[in-house]
Amino acid sequence: MPELRLPEVVAANNPTLVFELHQLFRSTLVHDDALGRVKGIAQQLAHIQHVPPRTFESVALQEPQLVVFAADHGICDEGVSAFPQEATRQRVLHMLRGKGSTNSLATLHGFQVSVVDAGVASHLLPADHGRTVVPLLLRKIGYGTRNMVLRRAMSSTQVVAALHAGMDVVRHLPGNVIALGDVGVGSTSCAALLLVRLCGVPLEDACGRGSGLDDSQLKIKHEVLQLALKRHRKATDPLDILGAMGGFEIAMMVGAMLQAASERRAVIVDGFVATAAALVARALSPNVMDYLIFAHRSAEPGHRLMLIHLQVQPVVDMELRMGQGVGTLLAWPLIKAAEHLINAG
Repeated sequence: MPELRLPEVVAANNPTLVFELHQLFRSTLVHDDALGRVKGIAQQLAHIQHVPPRTFESVALQEPQLVVFAADHGICDEGVSAFPQEATRQRVLHMLRGKGSTNSLATLHGFQVSVVDAGVASHLLPADHGRTVVPLLLRKIGYGTRNMVLRRAMSSTQVVAALHAGMDVVRHLPGNVIALGDVGVGSTSCAALLLVRLCGVPLEDACGRGSGLDDSQLKIKHEVLQLALKRHRKATDPLDILGAMGGFEIAMMVGAMLQAASERRAVIVDGFVATAAALVARALSPNVMDYLIFAHRSAEPGHRLMLIHLQVQPVVDMELRMGQGVGTLLAWPLIKAAEHLINAG
């Protein structure tokens, strides 16, 4: 494997700050649990920003960024998705032109949106670029991953390149909040396989309907994923598992999480696929968990199991069945409320 240079992520938790925060909320609330999950988010933000005791007014979420990583997956050749692979390109172009739920909510909440071509299976430039309003960052590792039923989805070189690309994207973004989303036909298959192999969850519990499979299609998806698991049964190391059964966008999100955490930025994690990236990031650097805020719990059954395994609570639960960062934007008002409560305390 080529040399991998991962950033150092230090633990965010400060024992002194834990006590100060406890005293703050104790003095302003009827009882400790009055604010429920919002209190936990407020505490996490204070730790991430390393706020000195008794100076809580300096907690500030500035220039929030939403980065949507796009890629295609070779396993789609096996019929695991209800949509053709071309749908990835169409969704990306829709976003680049400023349309759809992601852009609407981003405008509402003041997020800058960037789309990263991590590995879309077609050209997006130059013909499409002149009609876009959202920045497209070209970090293409390949034109979709390989079919993991037949061979490894990514080579070791591609895995390292994708991790480094995700890190580089974050380095060049302003602000102290990075929200991560994804788009790509077949991505839930990769997420389910990473859940099975990294967490020991049975495939039947991890494999869901994705973007709307019917019963017969779900059966095919389960059978195909079983074949992929069998082919890559010797993959046990986190990076080896990622390369065998992951995707370019997942690998880039891993790199993005680690880089953002190393810079003490808050990372808002979207749905099932982004949380799969969090599983890998935690395996590589456990301290990264201090910086991850999990936006929501999706309708995909495996997502609930991921969150249980990570021992985290999502901000909201609205049974979403899409990525593209929409969940992070819907959770944002509560995260901002947590920031305000720290400052008001």
